[in-house]
Amino acid sequence: MKVVLVSAVALIDVDGRVLLAQRPEGKSMAGLWEFPGGKVEPGETPETALVRELHEELGIDTWESCLAPLTFASHSYDDFHLLMPLFACRKWNGIPQSREGQALKWARANELREYPMPPADIPLIPILRDWL
Repeated sequence: MKVVLVSAVALIDVDGRVLLAQRPEGKSMAGLWEFPGGKVEPGETPETALVRELHEELGIDTWESCLAPLTFASHSYDDFHLLMPLFACRKWNGIPQSREGQALKWARANELREYPMPPADIPLIPILRDWL
């Protein structure tokens, strides 16, 4: 089974809320909410991929030194296995804005279960909730 490496981030604002992005129509799992991030391209580290993805998807800039490893997801889908490190980030420049048609929502950690998420993301919720 093919292993896909995806890097994700819990962006945490000054009020302790976490940013969620809704997968747009036309993508797999459209309508589900997830932590921002994306596939790690060849030659990239998970941190480098996140810095790139946050700029491309949300128009914000951050630095590898601001990404704190938090936990990871390991989940088998029908046609691939997802390995997804989740980082926490509290410092960035700019205001997150949708650049790829995805809806964005700031949510408190105790509200995360109210948002339908991909199966790989669900086990991350209690870890993030306990950490915050």
